[in-house]
Amino acid sequence: MNLEEHYNQLYKTSSEAILNQKYSLDLNIHNPSDSRYGATILIRPSEKIKEKIHSFLDDLKKIEPNQYYYPNSDIHITVLSIISCYEGFSLDKIDAEDYVKIIQKSLEDSGEIKIKFHGVTASDSAIMIQGFPTDENLNNLRDKLRENFRKTTLEQSIDSRYSISAAHATVMRFTEELQNTERLIAKTNEFRDFDFGEFIVEKLEFVLNDWYQREENTIHLKDFEL
Repeated sequence: MNLEEHYNQLYKTSSEAILNQKYSLDLNIHNPSDSRYGATILIRPSEKIKEKIHSFLDDLKKIEPNQYYYPNSDIHITVLSIISCYEGFSLDKIDAEDYVKIIQKSLEDSGEIKIKFHGVTASDSAIMIQGFPTDENLNNLRDKLRENFRKTTLEQSIDSRYSISAAHATVMRFTEELQNTERLIAKTNEFRDFDFGEFIVEKLEFVLNDWYQREENTIHLKDFEL
């Protein structure tokens, strides 16, 4: 996949939908009965990058104060969703150590992962920071994880929703009617080519998580130092 083309097309389609009032609202963020839970391998960007993202979000909040903004603690890149969130899943459904062993095996001989955050894109319900791996090491790791998990009988739903190949971070979700779509898109246009920075991934996190990766609902199972 050409990530730049992917992000550009996604932004073009989504920004037009937003301007035409054809966006979607996420109605589950503040729903206390939303019990969807899953298991994910993820990456956290550096603190320096999160500071720049936070500054961008401050600008968005001035335009759309009533939407959902990810706190720094929740900003992440999904390496692979091992078990996609569903109602009824919990830690006692799996033996976490079995999953840890597969992840450790997949990390053998893995190369350095470096990611550049450059520009923003959108879906019809969210704003995202564009992530660009600087080489194929991230996707090679994803392929190893896919291969090794599929050789097991462990519960997993890898690629059941879609086959992940991007490296974006969702930072804002639409939860209420947008107040000023033109100003929102004008602001995202300003940041389409903004350099948020580059970082070398120091660790992967294996977590149990809700749909939005909120820190208060996350169970950290294992960190893997790279």
